[in-house]
Amino acid sequence: MSGILDSVDQRTQLVGQNRFELLLFRLGRNQLFAINVFKVKEVLKLPHLNALPNSHSVIRGVTNMRGHTLPVIDLSAAIGMAPIPDTADAHLIVAEYNGTVQGFLVSDVDRILNLDWSDVMPPPKTAGRAHYLTAITRLEDNRLVEIVDVEKVLAEIVPATTDISPELVDQRARELAEGREIMIVDDSHTARDQVRHTLAHLGVRLVEAVNGADALEQLRAFASQGEDVGQRFLMLITDAEMPEMDGYRLTTEIRRDDQLRSLYIMLHTSMSGSFNKAMVEKVGCNDFLPKFQSDQLAVKVLERIKQLHDLA
Repeated sequence: MSGILDSVDQRTQLVGQNRFELLLFRLGRNQLFAINVFKVKEVLKLPHLNALPNSHSVIRGVTNMRGHTLPVIDLSAAIGMAPIPDTADAHLIVAEYNGTVQGFLVSDVDRILNLDWSDVMPPPKTAGRAHYLTAITRLEDNRLVEIVDVEKVLAEIVPATTDISPELVDQRARELAEGREIMIVDDSHTARDQVRHTLAHLGVRLVEAVNGADALEQLRAFASQGEDVGQRFLMLITDAEMPEMDGYRLTTEIRRDDQLRSLYIMLHTSMSGSFNKAMVEKVGCNDFLPKFQSDQLAVKVLERIKQLHDLA
């Protein structure tokens, strides 16, 4: 499995083509789940775990990897299924989200699948808001693959603060931010909530889109009504990986559209910072911010306000 994850350079060529790769795994015997390969650092057989007293109920313990202590999350238990038994077949997926590295205990690892985001659909609306999926897709044999909302899982284990440090808020910029609009594009309801609650402290209003296709449709509708979207929106904040159309393709489409290209775009993603910083220039984003840092998000918005109003 480690050999499959070595060719990062090849995967960067998928950016802007609305393509991506999923690591497929099982939680239990049959059902297939997945996460984006870009977030995976390593896959290995389940190592020895040490107990972590007073930890969250879904944390099975910690293990030492190359001198670093790694918390291990039972991903099955975390999404409301039966806990995974400690067996010789169990695997550990080491992944980086939001600037932290953690291990996900899974029953078995299946394979890596190369897909187009247009083949991936949001969960059915009838699933409600309590589910732990950001998207679903089907294999050629019609088996269902469910893409896990890891951001929701992690937010429930270690809730992210949406407060802003008072000393960061310049009062003049705060006054100018009041009532301005930002479009947030993210398939994770948890991620959109985090942004909304943070920016509410600045008086900023959000227009929400659940993926790139949804955002592009809304933007083009505004433009068709004669609105200058570059003036209406302070910025567009977009996730990278989303069903139907990812954030990279969304940015590419916006830059190709004469009525939309002036829009200020910030990539906001839990994927590797070093990777995304390299991709920002390639696809035409204006800025990049790793998830989720409420203070830094507020700073980015206030900096944009100051830039527009030429404030020192």
